[in-house]
Amino acid sequence: MNISQNKVTNSPQQFKYARHMFVSWPRYQPFFQYLRTACQFSSSAHPNFHSFHSKGTMMEEEQTLVKGGTNLEGSEAKLELTVDEVVEEYVGSLGFSQLVHVLLVSLAWIFDAQSTLVTIFTDAQPPWRCKSGLCRGYNNSSSNTGSVCELVSGTWEWVGGHTSSTIAEWNLVCDRRFLAALPASVYFLGSLIGSGVYGHLSDTWLGRKRTVQLSCILTSITAFATSLSPDIWTYAFFRFTNGFARSGIGICCLVLTTESVGRKWRGQVGQYGFFFFTVGFLTLPLVAYPTRTHWRSLYKVLSLLPLAYAVLLLPLVSESPRWLLIKGRTKEALQVLDRFARLNGKQKLPSNLSLTDPTGSSNAAPCTTSEGAEITPNNREKLWTTKWAAIRMITVMLAGFGVGFVYYGVQLNVENLNFNLYVSVAINAVMEIPAVVIGTFLLGFTNRRLLLSVSSYIAAVSSILCTFFSHKGGTSKVQNNHGGGSWGQLIIEGIGFMGASTTFDILYIYCVELFPTNVRNFAVSMLRQAIMLGASVAPLLVVLGRLSPSLSFLVFGGFAISSGVLSMWLPETRNAPLYETLKQQEEEEKHSWISHNDGALELGK
Repeated sequence: MNISQNKVTNSPQQFKYARHMFVSWPRYQPFFQYLRTACQFSSSAHPNFHSFHSKGTMMEEEQTLVKGGTNLEGSEAKLELTVDEVVEEYVGSLGFSQLVHVLLVSLAWIFDAQSTLVTIFTDAQPPWRCKSGLCRGYNNSSSNTGSVCELVSGTWEWVGGHTSSTIAEWNLVCDRRFLAALPASVYFLGSLIGSGVYGHLSDTWLGRKRTVQLSCILTSITAFATSLSPDIWTYAFFRFTNGFARSGIGICCLVLTTESVGRKWRGQVGQYGFFFFTVGFLTLPLVAYPTRTHWRSLYKVLSLLPLAYAVLLLPLVSESPRWLLIKGRTKEALQVLDRFARLNGKQKLPSNLSLTDPTGSSNAAPCTTSEGAEITPNNREKLWTTKWAAIRMITVMLAGFGVGFVYYGVQLNVENLNFNLYVSVAINAVMEIPAVVIGTFLLGFTNRRLLLSVSSYIAAVSSILCTFFSHKGGTSKVQNNHGGGSWGQLIIEGIGFMGASTTFDILYIYCVELFPTNVRNFAVSMLRQAIMLGASVAPLLVVLGRLSPSLSFLVFGGFAISSGVLSMWLPETRNAPLYETLKQQEEEEKHSWISHNDGALELGK
């Protein structure tokens, strides 16, 4: 029987049997060699035996393999496996080398957090005090800059001097108060545009690793340039460029880490990156406090870190083997996997090992025509022209808009708690730690969809509860010290932020698992754009919150509820494989859903 002539794709059962026989070939090879020797002996001892079992037929049986009719060269078969199979069988799901790889890549999240949240300190409304008896009726340490509009110029001053924040230096109060929201808004708009650009670069010719490197270098340059801004308009422009520059860090780091480990560790590994984002958030007050009277110095200090990382540490990181494979650079992909295996203490990969063609076609042409020459027809599959993928992407983006609006908005809104700013930020940063730990723990055995919706509802309920505390605090904010807010409100706000943080982290992991390799980074970048679009609106609500804090918390709660509801329309991906192409994913998911009596509902049809 010539197995190579059978079509193994006729049914899932045939495919499963063929796949098992192919993967298990090295185990059965000694048996076939023994059988061949026995047949040769029988043929020489019994001449009639040769007429029933010809030598040619035996050789054909031995040289035939299930997948694509691969042949034996000498006594070795060409062993074709997917990247997932190589990682699970030869490399290890998460060994020492992959852990070091994940940690080195995840360090970049620190700079992403610091670049994003630095405006909490540089663009905060500072407290002011009276210089003369003309403003004796007002508290001399109020944080409500609206009250200074009623005072005569020169009768009051900013605590910490006019260089303590951009609001103090450029007098962004009274009729200029909404200009204070401009830098943060355009920063997120820059991130929105940059996400699409970096997503395209990392999926095409630049790759994951070099895109992270480029993003870190540009983040460093634009952060330093921001510190030299002479006015609010130049400052806003450089914040836009800084947002554009840093947008490649998150999307590429997430994909670069998850594509190097086994499927059961993907969720946890993705959470490691968010842990380092928390580290960046937590260390920001420590860097900001010594520079509290000079906001420009804070930008200069933060500009040094991503540059040092890109030059000193990032060269030690390997490129994604999945991206190398999808670009036709199979030899380099095998080298990366072999390096991981050897550093994990495993044996060297078999010399006859080759990676399965990600197009899923057994008769497809090789991935390269010559060394490094890419064949790209199958890479032209477009996410937006595939119905189920487009519906899935739109749902993810709508949920992402709400998540970005709430996650970044709640962080920027800490100044409206009327607490000491450094204490408020530190508590929010600390609440990120249980969010990451809980998310990492629950991702191991809980459905992504359920976890995403529940965490969204926690953020929503907490935000709504904050409105009652804000109302109880009264409208006498002008008469309270800058550190005299409600502890109850601060604790509930922290719980809400923990829920928003968990939602934010899980949504990224979810998106990585929802789409195949050839569009994965593009899909994550589209999610990133939706999140940044939501985040760009949040600073405007924060400015309104200075006049009515309860309004801002109520709106945040409403958007959190909408994100939780939208997540219920997405398919579950826990323990699902990472596919290589849209076509392959559609076929495999259809077979999987049919076998579980789910039909094609999960495709959004």
